Amino acid sequence: MFRGWIRAEAGMRRMMLAMCFAMLTFTAALMGGFLHATGAADSVTRANERSLLKNHVDVVIHWLLTTENIQLTWDDAVRAAGGQGGPLDTHWADYYFGQFLTTMVHADRLFLVKPDGTLVRAWREGKVTDSAEYASIADEARTVLRRLPANESLNGMAAGTIQLADTRWPVNETGRPLTRWHGGLVNYNGRTAMMTVISITPDGDFRLLRRTPNYMVTIRLIDEAVLTGIEKSLLLGDMRLERSRPALTADRNAVALSDETGHPLAWISWRPNLVGPMVRAQTGPLLVSYLLFCAVALLLGAIVIRAAMRFARELAASEAQAQHHALHDPMLGLPNRTHVMQRLAGMLSEITAVPADSQREQVLLAYIDLDHLKAINDSIGHHVGDDLLVQVVKRLREHTIPGDVLGRLASDEFVLLRRTNGGGEAADVMGRQIMRAFSEPFLLVGHSISVTASCGISWAPDHGMDARTLMRNADIALFRAKQRGRARYRRFTRDMDATIRWRQDMEIELRRAIAQDGLSMAYQPIVNIADGSIASFEALLRWNHRERGEIGPGIFVPLAEQAGLMPQLGDWVLRRVFADSHAFGNAEISVNLSPLQIVARDFLGSLKALIAQEGIEPSRFTFEITEGVLLDNTDRVMAVLKALQDMGFRIALDDFGTGYSSLAYLRLFQFDRIKIDRSFVQGIENDIDAQSILRAIVALGRTLRMKVVAEGVETLLQQQLVQAAGCQLIQGHLYWRALRAQDVVSLLGTNRVQNLRMAV
Repeated sequence: MFRGWIRAEAGMRRMMLAMCFAMLTFTAALMGGFLHATGAADSVTRANERSLLKNHVDVVIHWLLTTENIQLTWDDAVRAAGGQGGPLDTHWADYYFGQFLTTMVHADRLFLVKPDGTLVRAWREGKVTDSAEYASIADEARTVLRRLPANESLNGMAAGTIQLADTRWPVNETGRPLTRWHGGLVNYNGRTAMMTVISITPDGDFRLLRRTPNYMVTIRLIDEAVLTGIEKSLLLGDMRLERSRPALTADRNAVALSDETGHPLAWISWRPNLVGPMVRAQTGPLLVSYLLFCAVALLLGAIVIRAAMRFARELAASEAQAQHHALHDPMLGLPNRTHVMQRLAGMLSEITAVPADSQREQVLLAYIDLDHLKAINDSIGHHVGDDLLVQVVKRLREHTIPGDVLGRLASDEFVLLRRTNGGGEAADVMGRQIMRAFSEPFLLVGHSISVTASCGISWAPDHGMDARTLMRNADIALFRAKQRGRARYRRFTRDMDATIRWRQDMEIELRRAIAQDGLSMAYQPIVNIADGSIASFEALLRWNHRERGEIGPGIFVPLAEQAGLMPQLGDWVLRRVFADSHAFGNAEISVNLSPLQIVARDFLGSLKALIAQEGIEPSRFTFEITEGVLLDNTDRVMAVLKALQDMGFRIALDDFGTGYSSLAYLRLFQFDRIKIDRSFVQGIENDIDAQSILRAIVALGRTLRMKVVAEGVETLLQQQLVQAAGCQLIQGHLYWRALRAQDVVSLLGTNRVQNLRMAV
């Protein structure tokens, strides 16, 4: 009996040791995984901040070029700057170049130079200065000027050239001379600076350009004011400009500012916004408690890790959600698209009711689109973009008259309706008023930023008597305004009818294709990366026109959205996919849903009727949605997605990682699958940051119990890197291109589905 107790005690000791060992091993693995996860999150944050800062510097340089181009593309500037046979007008140049242009772009130095780099006149902080200021930058300026005649850096697309006295000069399709320009970072007297070189060209009388014009060289030093602007724009703290490479410590991040040759000129360092230390500080006591209470160790550990990961996700999502809300502020107080169309229809009905022999009023419609709002959002922040929209609305209202209707069609698109007399003359008055609203810079985060807009104007009854036609014609005129260089308005004219007819013809043919089964479906396999077997198929819509040939979805899907055909097109796709699926055995199929399809009121009812009619099993199907579906009407969309899951369908978030709010949506909704956007896969062979981001996304998917699919895998090396990152599923031309339905049936009928791969 004593021996039995000894054996029992020894057994208990061994069990306790085994439990302690298992406990310590599990705890060590758990803590190691936790530290690795927070470290990976910090690494991704650091990489994103470095990319944001590099992009911000590039955007600032492009803003300098664009802003200078407004002042330097001017007939008066060509006449006053010399270089075309005339003398330099020093009084004009000192005011409009030296003073006005310096103030506009906050320039530290301005140099008016000849095409060979010879200095004509120099200004420092708006005042005339001597040639010594130019000496240290002259070689760099001449190097740039020698390259510019190659026309590799222009402010538009060259359609041809015109012969000048000493060279051939690029022009666009209308014959307008294009601006030759260049921007980059340089060393100016031992300080890092942004340098731009831009030609002085006419904007009206193109005959003024008789020979190679003079150029303006601008120097903008990267000083405390610039660093402060970057801090506020990118929400980064303690930013410093350093001459030597700083050490990348736990509390410092840095990026090099390099010239065109890649030689570092200086480094910008800052305090990164890391979540790892905060997470570890919050969860440390819980992990200590976990070690003390062995009886509830596993349960307590699961709670700690779950709480820590949820806390980390909420921290990451809060920043993305703030940016999302800054871009989509519902408080502008403007009529939406539906209300605008109703008001427009009412105005048209009122002028139609007037007898034909009476003098009828016209209804003017101005379609307004802000130029380069995305660049402002990316470089300064979405919250600043939202503030800009508020100021834009305020200015537009200052230029309206009683009875006008100002509405918002999209994030950066507005419409102005006006009843008046005068036709084209009234349209010109409206266009000039709208342009005047953008004539002065906007004050954003303490800085004056010039923002322009493009506008297209149509009016009834000359350009149509229904709201859809009038809106379409204004949209065409807006497109022409953008083609002409933006920052201007264009009236709709009859020479634009070709575009209208093309859209109308394509709309009619698309309607016919939907009604007569002129479309087709293709199915691209999604492969298990472990063994090469086919896991499922993605349904892809195709339109092979009998006369126009293959028409890509990028053309006819936006056309269907504008023409209101998405409900019919979406219904056709679901019917065809459900019908084809009967021949696919138990194969799973993914189908893309469009935003307009989901928010349609009868979508769920029609889907239920179609399920009953076709007799399909919802669990075989996965609906793929993009983040764009979730940007507006979030509550409505979330309710529809939940209803689809309740019906048995799976939901996948497509193109994951390309938007600001993806993490927030993963917190709001339990997706079954996330698809990594192909942009993270293409070029991954040479992009270490992309590989790190890919691993982080895969780890996130596993934590949330979601399958991860990598799209666009086209090479064996891409497959190996994706597999090393931990992806379970891949899709791309390395394995399969899209197949016809009959080819899928033949493929599934073989016993060679596993390990069968198509040659590229």
